[in-house]
Amino acid sequence: MSNETRGLNSMLIAGITPYFLERGGLWFQEHFEDIRKQARREEWWRGHTMFLEPGARNQFSPFLRKLSDMGYVKISRVEHRGEFAVRGGIADVFPINFDHPIRIEFSGNTIATISPLLLQAEAKPLKLPAAKDASGHERLWLSGLRTRDYLVHIDHGIGIFRGMEDSYYALEYAPPRKGGRPDRLLVPRFQARKLSRYIGFETPTIHRLGGTSWEITKRRAKEDAKKFAEELIVIFEGRARATRHSYPPHPEIERHLAHSFSFEETPDQMQALHEIHDDLSGEKPMDRLLLGDVGFGKTELAIRAAGRVAYAGKQAALLCPTTILADQHFATFRERLKELPIKIAMLSRLTPKEKAKKEIEKLRNGETDIVIGTHRLLSQDILWHDLGLVIVDEEQRFGVRQKEKFKQLRSGVDILSLSATPIPRTLSLALAKFRDISIIQTPPPGRIPIQTFVLPFSQKIVAEAIAAERKRHGQIFYLWNRIENIEAVRRELQVLSPGIRMAILHGRMRETEIIRVMHEFREGKIDLLLATTIIENGLDLPDVNTLIVANAAKLGLAQAHQIRGRIGRGDNPAYAYFLYPTHSLTEKGQLRLHALKEAEGLGTGFQIALKDLEIRGAGNILGRQQSGTMNKVGLNLYAQLLGEAIEELT
Repeated sequence: MSNETRGLNSMLIAGITPYFLERGGLWFQEHFEDIRKQARREEWWRGHTMFLEPGARNQFSPFLRKLSDMGYVKISRVEHRGEFAVRGGIADVFPINFDHPIRIEFSGNTIATISPLLLQAEAKPLKLPAAKDASGHERLWLSGLRTRDYLVHIDHGIGIFRGMEDSYYALEYAPPRKGGRPDRLLVPRFQARKLSRYIGFETPTIHRLGGTSWEITKRRAKEDAKKFAEELIVIFEGRARATRHSYPPHPEIERHLAHSFSFEETPDQMQALHEIHDDLSGEKPMDRLLLGDVGFGKTELAIRAAGRVAYAGKQAALLCPTTILADQHFATFRERLKELPIKIAMLSRLTPKEKAKKEIEKLRNGETDIVIGTHRLLSQDILWHDLGLVIVDEEQRFGVRQKEKFKQLRSGVDILSLSATPIPRTLSLALAKFRDISIIQTPPPGRIPIQTFVLPFSQKIVAEAIAAERKRHGQIFYLWNRIENIEAVRRELQVLSPGIRMAILHGRMRETEIIRVMHEFREGKIDLLLATTIIENGLDLPDVNTLIVANAAKLGLAQAHQIRGRIGRGDNPAYAYFLYPTHSLTEKGQLRLHALKEAEGLGTGFQIALKDLEIRGAGNILGRQQSGTMNKVGLNLYAQLLGEAIEELT
């Protein structure tokens, strides 16, 4: 009998401790009686567990005090694990060992009833079969669907997803007549390509089956997409006309890089590499977005693309948003290409003036094949001997002025952009086929999903999470994004964890100091790094397997996902604690945290990017005039119609 069915006779509420948070619901079910025995014998277990039964005597006020002592936070309405709400003699609690909240009704000093309280937000996501059994379209566009999500059927319009029935997607449409029952449509999985998730910035109109409104809406959307395609083609026509000499393959070099790679390539990596090589073999300059979750092998593909271009006698540049990331990429490229006659350099604000002058001269005369750098590469004094490829790591991190510089290069230079969670405009241009897109969704062999906990802030949780990681000799990221009082946070952490070796990292430090701290952290001389979002991009530190974010509601969804990707890079289980203050949590903050918890599996960066589109509510993703039409059919279908219009016009 499971804990949740036993629930309504005898149930357990587990306290909020890292020991319990690391266990799944099944563990509590399997060890229910053992936990009860331990709670009778030992003080720690008694203090961190609570057993309830209908009909049992249990005073209401002591019950609420015990919940607080166990780490639960009182709020007005339960939304997340670790919260409870009180109304009269009723307590709603979301235990950490349950998949849904429960309602406990008291009659005097007796528990009258215990019942499940299923929130709409807690409806179970759709889990498709393994990748080999699911179509690519389903994996990309329909995985993670939840009942009540809106789906767009290209022939019938927008309906509400009501779950899977055997091998059919069940959709609910508007009633055929006022006061009637809603219509239902069953879509077989082999027709899944007709479905896409609705992404828009307003609640959509649910269509009627067999009505004319959807056909009218779709026809208008096609007309709008055609006009917009004509405008975009004018903007991009220079790029479309550009040609260059192809980059021939070098089988020996490519075999060497494949054999010297320390890991086994995933099928998605190999597919993306094939697409990049196809681009380089053609005569039209590449403009490809390589989308893959953090740690899924984008850098390796960038190395192989740069190596091919360098062997053809052209130069390659890797542009990074931060000095820390440039420093790490430089070390990686140098190690991977050390046995090949390719000269690699690095340029950043950290490069001494005299050395920078020499490196710039080498770029100008063609002595350097690959250069890795920050915004310094966009300076006016940089002149290229024969630039062939620009790799942009996390393009969304560059501002408008820097992007204008990219546009000047685009007509004749190959562009490869790397991202885990692209910004809406980058993604929408890829969806509309103005930029090619390659997606790496398959995790590397042996990669373990990061366990994610979204909880109210508690010093007790912080202290126990740090202690649990130090017990296994691992390292911790503690994210605090306000430089003004980061020293005060350091003092608080030292009280919570006496003797811990700690350092601070933020963007106002001198770059030499930033690099020194990162090297010491990488070498294991620091246990806990108290940092701002400067740690967001690209760091690969396999011994860092606990992340604590002190005010997670302030982070954007894509940003939070990026930061979570800084842990879990090795073989050990990793734990991310996204903590939030209950008094200042906004509705959008709740949506972001909920989406982050939902997307704790591997390879979810693409879904995070799509969800970010929805939550941002920008309304002007493809263009101000297009936003109204896009909302009526959803971004996915509008981008598809736009892509078809572009193909017809070119």
